[in-house]
Amino acid sequence: MNIQVKLQAIIGEMEIQFEESRTFLSIKTGEIIVVTSDDFRAAEDEEPFDHLPDWEQEDRKVANDVVENFENYKELPTKYELNEYEMLEDFCLTVSDQRKQDILLNVIKGKGAFRRFKDKIIDFEIEDKWYSYRDERFKQIAIEWCLDNNINFSE
Repeated sequence: MNIQVKLQAIIGEMEIQFEESRTFLSIKTGEIIVVTSDDFRAAEDEEPFDHLPDWEQEDRKVANDVVENFENYKELPTKYELNEYEMLEDFCLTVSDQRKQDILLNVIKGKGAFRRFKDKIIDFEIEDKWYSYRDERFKQIAIEWCLDNNINFSE
């Protein structure tokens, strides 16, 4: 496999994943594709799609190709594998001011954790530190994924 992908393209796709879709890298073309759960199910069930609008037919053709030639695709890490909550927690532990660390660890408990966390990092003026930390974590996950799947990448 001699395709080369830009790490930033993989990271970008990992950041914007949707609940009802899966993201793949074509190891033949290097193209990153997103397949909705509906298109995936329809492809697996071999539902006819010639009556659909052109754009939907195109989406279905892509889904069919993923189903029929699955060995030509590698699925990108999912939202669950990324575990952004764990990233929040790990970031909180990097905050050297013990009082701020305790407050951050407290606000990330329970429902609404992400919203409260974002509000608090703005209050503490460490928003840039969080985004740098998060970007670095995403980059490391993308690099590991490429290495695990024997995919050449460039920065």
